[in-house]
Amino acid sequence: MSTDVSSNAHGDPVAPATATGQAAGPVKMSRESVTIIVTLLVATFVVILNETIMNVALQRLMVDLGVDAPTVQWLSTGFMLTMAVVIPTTGFILQTLSTRAVFMLAMGLFSGGTLLAALAPGFEVLLLARIVQAGGTAIMLPLLMTTILTLVPIERRGAVMGNVSIAISVAPAMGPTVSGLILEHFTWRFMFVFVLPVALAAFAIGARFLTNIGESEKTKLDFLSVLLTVPAFGGVVYGLSQIGGGHGGQSGPGTAAIVALAVGVVAMLAFVFRQLKLQKKDAPLLDLRAFNFRMFTVSVLLMVVAMIALFGAVILLPLYLQEIRGLKSLETGLALLPGGLAMGLLGPVIGRWFDKVGPLPLTVTGSVMMVLSLWQFSMLDAGTAVWWIVTLHVVLSLGLALLFTPAFTTGLNPLPPHLYSHGSAIMSTLQQVAGAAGTALLVSIYAVVAAGSGIVAGMHAAFLTAAVIAVAAVVLSAMMRKTAGAGHPAPAAH
Repeated sequence: MSTDVSSNAHGDPVAPATATGQAAGPVKMSRESVTIIVTLLVATFVVILNETIMNVALQRLMVDLGVDAPTVQWLSTGFMLTMAVVIPTTGFILQTLSTRAVFMLAMGLFSGGTLLAALAPGFEVLLLARIVQAGGTAIMLPLLMTTILTLVPIERRGAVMGNVSIAISVAPAMGPTVSGLILEHFTWRFMFVFVLPVALAAFAIGARFLTNIGESEKTKLDFLSVLLTVPAFGGVVYGLSQIGGGHGGQSGPGTAAIVALAVGVVAMLAFVFRQLKLQKKDAPLLDLRAFNFRMFTVSVLLMVVAMIALFGAVILLPLYLQEIRGLKSLETGLALLPGGLAMGLLGPVIGRWFDKVGPLPLTVTGSVMMVLSLWQFSMLDAGTAVWWIVTLHVVLSLGLALLFTPAFTTGLNPLPPHLYSHGSAIMSTLQQVAGAAGTALLVSIYAVVAAGSGIVAGMHAAFLTAAVIAVAAVVLSAMMRKTAGAGHPAPAAH
């Protein structure tokens, strides 16, 4: 699905909608464009909700499937690994296949995986089903981002990206609540049974209404690059997730985790050099020239820091509420729900603010809120009132909402159309790696300190580390500037 609308004028019917900041063309979007984006938004919400729906269910699955904790953890680790490996290839997929074909592939994989999971007779088939689901999920978000960049005039991008933040932030926050409710009344299979009709409906609506955007290109797939993505992104994510897994003991990282991480880093360097070489022939799997645009680089770094903080909080807060405060899984999910809803409901509003005032006031405010709330989390003890924890989580969620929409939009705006799909893929890949890194780092610190000084001390150390990391977001936020769209492939000022 090439989106190089400006450089190859094919007379495509949607070309006028790709207003790139120049005064040409109306700001109003066509009904067809709105239908396409809404369909993709609903599909993205469903696939991302599914990503976190398993977290609360792992205890139940250990009993029902007769597996131990390190084994059942693979249902989450395997999902993340598949995402980390598939996402770097989405730039190529989006440029080669039509919009409809990419959507049908993504939702077909996801729906098939969901059906298989619902019928799974044992752990091995359930793990395979999760991997198939992850393949569809990985393609969905870059498809949504690339489509928005192609169809939405630059004056409206903030508002539309605000709606995207609902899918990206509310869905993971709702996952534990939804699965908590389901597990209270049904077996674990119903987590998939309830998701399947929604996924199939999105698939049917997309098949009926989606039209192709831009033209597909003949691009060659570099198999060496694809092979390198497995140890590169897979090794890093696996190594980090195992270091922070805290499986059954606080003895620190195992040899397998360190080896995986080392192999991952070496393969990552090889992958980067390979892409730089292929860029000279204009045939990279993941085009790193997006980093030539300063605001893209700053935005990606800001997103990475925010994701480390977000994932750390998503893992540590339930631990605190269940281990120290003794809340049940459903009560924990409900305690975290107001923050997720606040984040999502404010997304469209923040998008409109962004279109008016630019990124700087929003990102600076958001990063300061993030630092303060994480610092307050580091002071929680066994007697802290639950209402105060919920309040702090809402403040953290609002801070992250003020960061995500401006970071996505500011980062992707200056890219020329031929880099849209690659920019989206880079952002999505680094989000996965940052999420794994945040979880690994903070859970490791928690486990090590808790082993020596108790659970409360472990929480204090982990949240204080997250607050210190979040200070980097304040510095990066201060560097954010409003970006105009790029109508041609020439890099912006460095």
